[in-house]
Amino acid sequence: MNTPGTPDTCDVLIMGGGLAGLTLALQLRRRCPALDIRVLERRSHPVPEAAHKVGESTVELGAHYFAEVLGLRAHLEQQQIRKFGFRFFFSEGQRDIAQVTELGASQALPMVSYQIDRGIFENFLAREAQARGIGFADAARVTRLALSGDGTPHAVAWQQGGTEHALRARWVVDACGRAGLIKRQQGLEQANAHGCHAVWFRVAHRIRLDDWSDDPAWRARCTPPERWRSTNHLVGAGYWVWLIPLASGSHSVGIVADPRHHPLEGMDSFDKAMQWLQRWQPRLHDELDPQRHTLQDFAFFRRFSYGCRQVFSGQRWALTGEAGLFLDPFYSPGSDFIAIANTYITELVARDQAGQRLDAHAALYDQIFHSFYDSTLALYQDQYPLFGDPEVLPVKVIWDYSYYWGVLCQLFVHGRLADLRTLSALREDLARCQALNLAVQDLLRAWGTVSERRNPPQMLDQASLPWFAELNASLNDTLDEAAFRAQLRANTQMLQALAGEILERALATHPALDATALQALLGPAPAAGGPAPRRLFPLAPEAGAGLPQ
Repeated sequence: MNTPGTPDTCDVLIMGGGLAGLTLALQLRRRCPALDIRVLERRSHPVPEAAHKVGESTVELGAHYFAEVLGLRAHLEQQQIRKFGFRFFFSEGQRDIAQVTELGASQALPMVSYQIDRGIFENFLAREAQARGIGFADAARVTRLALSGDGTPHAVAWQQGGTEHALRARWVVDACGRAGLIKRQQGLEQANAHGCHAVWFRVAHRIRLDDWSDDPAWRARCTPPERWRSTNHLVGAGYWVWLIPLASGSHSVGIVADPRHHPLEGMDSFDKAMQWLQRWQPRLHDELDPQRHTLQDFAFFRRFSYGCRQVFSGQRWALTGEAGLFLDPFYSPGSDFIAIANTYITELVARDQAGQRLDAHAALYDQIFHSFYDSTLALYQDQYPLFGDPEVLPVKVIWDYSYYWGVLCQLFVHGRLADLRTLSALREDLARCQALNLAVQDLLRAWGTVSERRNPPQMLDQASLPWFAELNASLNDTLDEAAFRAQLRANTQMLQALAGEILERALATHPALDATALQALLGPAPAAGGPAPRRLFPLAPEAGAGLPQ
């Protein structure tokens, strides 16, 4: 960093040295080794382990970003926890977890993801950034930001230990979280219609969910019997509870709810949250009650989800992470959208370094990024009443995973996210998938209003669906351009077939359901007498069929 009081310059200034800012710095260093990159972080380092930060669970896209794009697989394997997928228990009001429906995989699927202790990870990232020649200042506070509109460098003033510093940066990236310096200064705040809230805390205690039942059949359903490594969801109508293990030995617990069903005022302190758990998830309350003394932190957000009018600018500024927008933690997309935003920012900086124009690409990347946001938001908005439905939610989860693995993950892990030529060639397929997703979400929402919500003691094993495991495994493939386009188009056809089977399943028991939008997309049913298509999941009961009948 500069000598106190001396004007300084850099290529890229990143305001915020948390997960989004530090990973962007590392990605920029790998792509453009000669860049002068600076990171200003408000907190003092090292940061505490197992405290304050949410976003501990990664899914396939974010895990690939950390492990492969940034080259951090060794740290993840040695210092973090391999995740055993998502798992759902329809356990509202129940103490015997073996007597309710469980949704999850009996064995790990091929694509690896991780549970991440944010303190351990961010301390590692800060050390790694400095080792790679990235300027890093902790306990640093930005006091003034003047964005340039004429192509000249942006002006930033910041303070550290009572000393004022001045900096001029060609690029400024806001990664400072919900403080949103650029967003507030430029008037980019944008509310959405997803009004849910969350409370969360960490305890210095490992919650070994596998010990919650002595039923030998229940314990034998998973190989190995390590459900505790999953991101476990305890679900009920209008809410879900997360259980995420951390490498430090702590466990993260969160309650996420729609205020129309469970108001924040009933859970906005640790004691209130425990009272709430005692009523709605008593088995977890029983686990935590003797461990009250191990509480490490407690926090909450009202209306945690929000949008942002613009995140990338041809005037050489950008936003990433929660400084821009935030969706919902249900499918753990936070790291995914950091990876996507950072990748677009890196592409823009690289273009700028090569002397290429930015405005058109910045506008297109911003449009595509918001399209991903809108499509993903549809998975959550007005869907919380379904979370307590053991009949409809498992179908929704299969669809949501298939849409995610089949489209967005494919674009990212195969390196086509910023390839405008490929995106243009696949425009009709991508639009088709997006329209199918919106129509399926509408159908699921309607189905949930008439579902009988039967909750038998069974495991719905996602690993028993061969095509589902194959789709997950395809994220590990190496594809040339022609093979990638063929894969995306095949996935579009798969999603069309899956949507048709979901419609058939819903109408089989509820023929009066309004499915107009989905029926219009799918067109007329195929004529009888032709070859029977491969069913993605059987309608007739089968042992281990993976989805409820």
